[in-house]
Amino acid sequence: MHVFVTGASGWIGSHTVDDLLAAGHDVTGLARSDASAAALEAKGVTVLRGHLDDLDALRRGADGSEGVLHLANKHDWSDQAATNAAERAAVEALGTALVGSDRPLVVASGIAALAPDRPATEHDPSPFTGVDSPRGGSENRGFDFVDQGVRSIAARFSPTTHGVGDHGFIAYLAGVAQERGVSGYVGEGTNRWAAVHVTDAARLVRLGLELAPAGTRLHAVAEEGIATRDVAAAIGEALGVPVASIDPADAAGHFGFIGGFFAMEMSGTSGATRELLGWEPTGPTLLEDIAAGAYAHVAER
Repeated sequence: MHVFVTGASGWIGSHTVDDLLAAGHDVTGLARSDASAAALEAKGVTVLRGHLDDLDALRRGADGSEGVLHLANKHDWSDQAATNAAERAAVEALGTALVGSDRPLVVASGIAALAPDRPATEHDPSPFTGVDSPRGGSENRGFDFVDQGVRSIAARFSPTTHGVGDHGFIAYLAGVAQERGVSGYVGEGTNRWAAVHVTDAARLVRLGLELAPAGTRLHAVAEEGIATRDVAAAIGEALGVPVASIDPADAAGHFGFIGGFFAMEMSGTSGATRELLGWEPTGPTLLEDIAAGAYAHVAER
């Protein structure tokens, strides 16, 4: 299959491209910078120069493909409105290009806020619709194209997709711990975060592209949930700093933008995903990765 990948040089995207190539697929990757283009070309990827706001480039990439993986996102926490609007416009452009083709469109999403008091499941619909909602309601917007002959699939990722070189939420928390000299958790730290190793997530995305029917919600969840105080303890041990509870009222000041997220229950299951695709995670756990030094790069900055 010839697959067009947005976010091809990103954290999850780069590992997914590796998995696609190893499975024998041809890949065209969207690249914004010279460095990203060079990295993709070195792997044998065809490069399409462009960015997430370049809707013409997105349409060209989708038109020339046999399937699309949309893994890019601006992740601009200082301007969420623009991030959400760009995400929605990108999904609309990609979906429109695939109308009537029965080709797959995998849209990246997450499990956050799907079920705040219990583990989220694949049966939980996303409550987000409209451009002003998180990710611009892109999961539901993608599913709008199912009735127009697009095999739309939602790939929901754990709040931490971890591994060596990760610069996501766990790296950010480790950076805060390094800067403040204490690895904190919010309140009692009993709320849980789901986790998955990045190579397992990449394999899941590829399997979903190949096998999942239209309208499927896939959960890239290897561990249903790790208590945030255990995450903080592992970070503290790895960085050699003490561990402490942070009052919820002080969370935003201590952690910055991630304070609200770190106080949330973001656990999830993947039973339906595993049964559908035969997917079984094999990578290390989150706490194993932290203990093994996967976030040592934070201390070296």
